[in-house]
Amino acid sequence: MDHTVTPEQSAAEQALTERVLRSFAGTDDPRLKEVLAALVRHLHALVREVRLTEAEWEAAIAFLTACGDITDDKRQEFILLSDVLGASMQTVTVNNELDGDATEATVFGPFFVDDAPEIPFGGDIAGGAVGEPCWVEGTVIGTDGAPVPGARIEVWEADQDGFYDVQYGDDRTAARAWIAADANGAYGFWGLRPTPYPIPADGPVGRLLAATGRSPMRAAHLHFMVSAPGFRTLVTHIFVEGDEQLVVGDSVFGVKDSLIKRFDRQPAGTPAPAGRDLGGVAWSRTRFDVVLAREPAAR
Repeated sequence: MDHTVTPEQSAAEQALTERVLRSFAGTDDPRLKEVLAALVRHLHALVREVRLTEAEWEAAIAFLTACGDITDDKRQEFILLSDVLGASMQTVTVNNELDGDATEATVFGPFFVDDAPEIPFGGDIAGGAVGEPCWVEGTVIGTDGAPVPGARIEVWEADQDGFYDVQYGDDRTAARAWIAADANGAYGFWGLRPTPYPIPADGPVGRLLAATGRSPMRAAHLHFMVSAPGFRTLVTHIFVEGDEQLVVGDSVFGVKDSLIKRFDRQPAGTPAPAGRDLGGVAWSRTRFDVVLAREPAAR
């Protein structure tokens, strides 16, 4: 499509951008001023580049309004929008610079909740959630290789039907917990083997994905948030090696190669860790060793 404009028209459009930028000259907060100025420059550049029509602008406003209308205390459509546009993952990437062998971060997602129950080493996070039992173990160390005793490890995941506990609306707490690493930085718990699932696609973000031919499916994953004094808090997940969704693509761009782990299936009757009696059912196991980066020194 030809978007050629005359020099006079271009000058008028640029003059408007400059007037808007000057309107923020009295902003006291320098960071707010910087962000608003960049927002205006890029937003105006988008409008000018695509020659946005008034009907398209109205459609965009209606779309954002619909995102607000469907958002409630259990669902945040704007997080979904940020996720599917890659803005969430880009923000994570900018704010978690590579640091030696430190474990890579990925998106937080909308389903974390505070006050998950604590479990001991070898405990079970399932809490009644349905799925194939999975033993998860590893150690938490710093980039210097020293263990991080007492690190707090928050974990949460969807059940085999692709739903988190908060999506059921009955106040259940399931498939989430936290565990403290032991004196050697080791941890181990029972969870569920992750399975692929769709992000909520019955709202405006789902319609956007459908209009662009994109799948709402997320690759199978297990969420982690690991924290300890003196270390940068890590928000990440691990993904299941061999999951077909890794080939098709993750709808929120959260996959990193370093986070893809083997989940080895164990035949029914195989002795299970932590003295658990699985009643003769098959189960899986995986290992995820976490490397935390040091908190940057105060300037």
